[in-house]
Amino acid sequence: MKNFLLRHRLETPVLLCLALALLAVLSLAGSNSLQRTTTEVLIRVVMVVGMFIFIGHSGLISFGHMAFVGIGAYGVAWTTMEPSIKQYVLTGLPDLLQQAALPWVPASLLAGLLAAAVALLAGAVILRLNGIAASIATFSLLAIFNVVYSNWDSVTAGSSSIVGIPTPVGVWQAFLFAAGAIALAHWHGISRFGLALRAVREEPVAARSCGINAWRQLLVAFVLSALVCGLGGALDAQFLGVVNPDAYYLGRTFTCLTMLVIGGSASLSGAVTGVLVLSALMELLIRLETGVSLGGMAIQLPSGSQEVVTGLVMVLTLIRRPAGLMQGREWQWPRLTHPSAPLPAASLEMQPR
Repeated sequence: MKNFLLRHRLETPVLLCLALALLAVLSLAGSNSLQRTTTEVLIRVVMVVGMFIFIGHSGLISFGHMAFVGIGAYGVAWTTMEPSIKQYVLTGLPDLLQQAALPWVPASLLAGLLAAAVALLAGAVILRLNGIAASIATFSLLAIFNVVYSNWDSVTAGSSSIVGIPTPVGVWQAFLFAAGAIALAHWHGISRFGLALRAVREEPVAARSCGINAWRQLLVAFVLSALVCGLGGALDAQFLGVVNPDAYYLGRTFTCLTMLVIGGSASLSGAVTGVLVLSALMELLIRLETGVSLGGMAIQLPSGSQEVVTGLVMVLTLIRRPAGLMQGREWQWPRLTHPSAPLPAASLEMQPR
């Protein structure tokens, strides 16, 4: 029984990682454009899984997690850029950061920890609120990030873009971090922290009567999700080589939340499925906007069709499948009953004599 439960617990993250690994392998056989698209998809997986860790288990909608993505992106820019570039562009950085030129892995981990530290301070206050008030407070966090980073010229280059960030992140680097994010989210879900948080979400009064500290469980999930989102931002910056405050504001917030809602925020598989499905749709719409030839006939959608269609898909999903495509279910191996397997006792009693 113990081995069965262990296998049952591990099959979902294993299947998700295998699907992403297959996607990565197939992309390497294609063009550079396909590999870049696949890398973007894998980075989105890290971001959306990070959001799922908090939203999926707590039931609270957070509009502020893209701030942690931006913090991670800028954090890795401060620690990986060449000092000769930083001394002219980012004159307000401390001497320690001015001289830093870390490898991409430790720089990414430090960027994630920076986002987690900010989440610890902000979450300690925001999570004292309940329901819609907490959601509005997270949006305020996103707005504060955008205003501060858009005007802190000596440290973030203000509204101008920071360029010159090394770009070591490709398909396999993004896959490894995506697999790590899935494993971390799965661990949190089956740990006592995740179980307690879901108890608070389903029956808050009963959970409190059992001695569960709701604020503490929310804060643990908030910090852990910010860590993963910060890693996603670090990957994004080291993939594109450029960061800008507006790149981590409303547009990407809407996109990532849409992916989570369409796939289903109640399960880890829903988060990953939403990224894969919506990314494929977005890529198709982008190609149609630029124009394609089909059977000798040119097809081109009006500019902005991607945003309109994405919004319509989200509305239709909420109407037809409010719980998302996965309906709260997880990816699992097919269950096949062997013909010679004995019937359960209840079934045997119903057999004709």
